[in-house]
Amino acid sequence: MIGIRDVHLELQSQAGKVHILKGVDLDVRRGTSTSVIGPSGSGKSSLLAVIGGIEKATGGSVRVADTELTGLDEDELALFRREHVGIIFQSFHLVPTMTAVENVALPLELAGLSGASGRAAERLDEVGLSHRLDHYPGQLSGGEQQRVALARALVNDPELLLADEPTGNLDSDTGDQIIDLLFATRSHRSTTLLLVTHDPALARLCDNTVTMRDGHLSADADGDADISAEPSLAGSGR
Repeated sequence: MIGIRDVHLELQSQAGKVHILKGVDLDVRRGTSTSVIGPSGSGKSSLLAVIGGIEKATGGSVRVADTELTGLDEDELALFRREHVGIIFQSFHLVPTMTAVENVALPLELAGLSGASGRAAERLDEVGLSHRLDHYPGQLSGGEQQRVALARALVNDPELLLADEPTGNLDSDTGDQIIDLLFATRSHRSTTLLLVTHDPALARLCDNTVTMRDGHLSADADGDADISAEPSLAGSGR
């Protein structure tokens, strides 16, 4: 599902170029879950952005869902995301002037697909918000907003679900509910999950955990993610 080789990412800052990803290798099998842990600023969110086609790698190969992303232009990357990827952010990223059902339907409407509102309502029902379709984000709790974000991420039936600190803005009880829902929906759909988290307990729920430190990736546990730079995992067939 995910195969990246010697991936580098450099971004421009006021102080000059910043080398964020430094020769990252990662393989993730279809239908499995992998957590990415590591200190703030180590490159975790940037790794998700490259895999999701939000940022373009400045070096190496990024292959996701049988598609090589490095040669695609912005329009082609947008089409790739629409067809293959769902993304959940820590800060929800809902449009405040749109209702819950309008937020969930938005990706389908931007793609010009018919039946967007009906499909959005179905996804909201799946996450337990059928009674909140016409509420605006400001009228919803943090947990409800993240449920809307999850429904939006699932509305296009993605093969790959990327979650960047999905419980970071929630209290522990609400966060636990969101995680239960996230893993239940992922399992039901056999969706591949790549999850960034600071929470070791949450990381252990995944099939495998890898660690990002200073732009480098290493394996923390056995599972279905293969870090090619690690001799103990390379060529293992996992």
